[in-house]
Amino acid sequence: MMKYILVTGGVISGIGKGIIASSVGTILKSCGLNVTAIKIDPYINIDAGTFSPYEHGEVFVLDDGGEVDLDLGNYERFLDIRLTKDNNLTTGKIYQSVINKERRGDYLGKTVQVVPHITDAIQEWVVKQARVPVDVDRVEPQVCVIELGGTVGDIESMPFIEAFRQFQFKVKRENFCNIHVSLIPQPSATGEQKTKPTQNSVRELRGLGLSPDLIMCRCSTALENSVKEKISMFCHVEPEQVICVHDVSSIYRVPLLLEDQGVVGYLSRRLNMPIEARPRRMLTKWKEMSERSDRLLEQCSIALVGKYTKFSDSYASVIKALEHSALAISHKLEVKYIDSASLEPCTLQEEPVKYHEAWQKLCSADGILVPGGFGVRGTEGKIHAINWARKQKKPFLGVCLGMQLAVCEFARNTLGWTDANSTEFDPDSKHPVVIDMPEHNPGQMGGTMRLGKRRTVFQSSNSVLRKLYGDAEYVEERHRHRFEVNPELKGHFEAKGFRFVGQDVEGERMEVIELDDHPYFVGVQYHPEFTSRPIKPSPPYLGLLLAAAGKLQGYLQKGCRLSPRDTYSDRSGSSTPDSEISELKLPSISSE
Repeated sequence: MMKYILVTGGVISGIGKGIIASSVGTILKSCGLNVTAIKIDPYINIDAGTFSPYEHGEVFVLDDGGEVDLDLGNYERFLDIRLTKDNNLTTGKIYQSVINKERRGDYLGKTVQVVPHITDAIQEWVVKQARVPVDVDRVEPQVCVIELGGTVGDIESMPFIEAFRQFQFKVKRENFCNIHVSLIPQPSATGEQKTKPTQNSVRELRGLGLSPDLIMCRCSTALENSVKEKISMFCHVEPEQVICVHDVSSIYRVPLLLEDQGVVGYLSRRLNMPIEARPRRMLTKWKEMSERSDRLLEQCSIALVGKYTKFSDSYASVIKALEHSALAISHKLEVKYIDSASLEPCTLQEEPVKYHEAWQKLCSADGILVPGGFGVRGTEGKIHAINWARKQKKPFLGVCLGMQLAVCEFARNTLGWTDANSTEFDPDSKHPVVIDMPEHNPGQMGGTMRLGKRRTVFQSSNSVLRKLYGDAEYVEERHRHRFEVNPELKGHFEAKGFRFVGQDVEGERMEVIELDDHPYFVGVQYHPEFTSRPIKPSPPYLGLLLAAAGKLQGYLQKGCRLSPRDTYSDRSGSSTPDSEISELKLPSISSE
């Protein structure tokens, strides 16, 4: 029987349910179980594709082109799985499916209501999606972790709570359990850990018909025993069912924190799961990663030049990809967030201090990254940053819009086309070096981009990026764009050493750019950050970090191998199926 673990949240949203759900999945997967994950978002949008990153953080893209919540990115990175768009369930999707059924006449003669029609649709969706294989070996999952977004008590999440109240009886008690994540505030005035918000949250959840099996307490410092006992007494659970998830130095420590408090043992008893009692080494790779990230001494700084820099979740996957690469080369990562608008000459007139501070940050960074984005605001600032990286021979990576702007910058300053631009920003440009794609439908905004996994074929054998990908003939990466480099102008660029080394299968779309006579000047049309993993960093980001740390040439000369000091041990029982990672044999700590 499939085992379902529902993760709910109380007191406030954004409390870390996604990391906790991922961590629970990770420790179960490391016990040999096949785990899948579903994220439920109670908003009415069909998907996350039309959100501003300031709403819920970045939009994560899946292989099948699904534009989803960033928590699915956490599930993929922690569990090393490939999810589909149906793993992200929204109120909009449920209502749309029920309304479509009603129009077809499936409910003929009946009044369509929230209970039972909406709640039944939610349960059917979960049961169906839980069985879809997500591992490389295409085995049906045994455990499904379901994260319910928002906070218990929200009006919008009520149908979902009611659906799971019914669901627990349908699938039987031994196949369903509820983990409730709650906040334990610690007011600075008294320094005392307060349990009342958690008591109220659990009371509300129980009033709605769900009883938490584990209460995971988010707090800034470790939970005191007396506080644990108080929660146990007032929330109707044993003290062993109260789990402390305090702030830790690295998110890689969260699975270890849960495992140390007996979560695996409790879940195996509660859900009657046949988990063999493995030795502690089952999470050795996670332990090594977390210890290693705490002990790094050398530092490497990357300037992230974007327009959503006030909210770090806007670039969650980009930051993770940089962290994975920095960890692989044993460097501590410092990300310098620069609002691209601050680099523009008009800022010098209006706010000179902001302008000079932004340029000081840019000039002092070891490498420059221009990530994807939409809209004209801040694009000229990004072009100034790219120009500086090209002329000063600073390592540079442009992703999606970042690559398109690198093409604009080169056209303006090297080819002499001063008005070169993207038709997204200047439809009347005489030199439209970036144009919208033929299949782009301007009438509909949602889901009309070139989305999902596409193949990029390398055109040159001496491309730096091709070497970083292990000399692959082609790569398959995820895309999310409406505009593309104008293929008709390709010859003008290549004549000046600006090479399009990767193209799509038909050879019509420019996918990868590289500049001759530069330590590392790379642009990619796809989003490599979406497939980066803690133990298998994304090659374009790894190249940027290696170049920024001055190690790229040595790495390429060694045949793309890291020195033994920079890898993890092969002895650690992997928590991912992909333990034979060839390009990054991850090393024993003792060898450092």
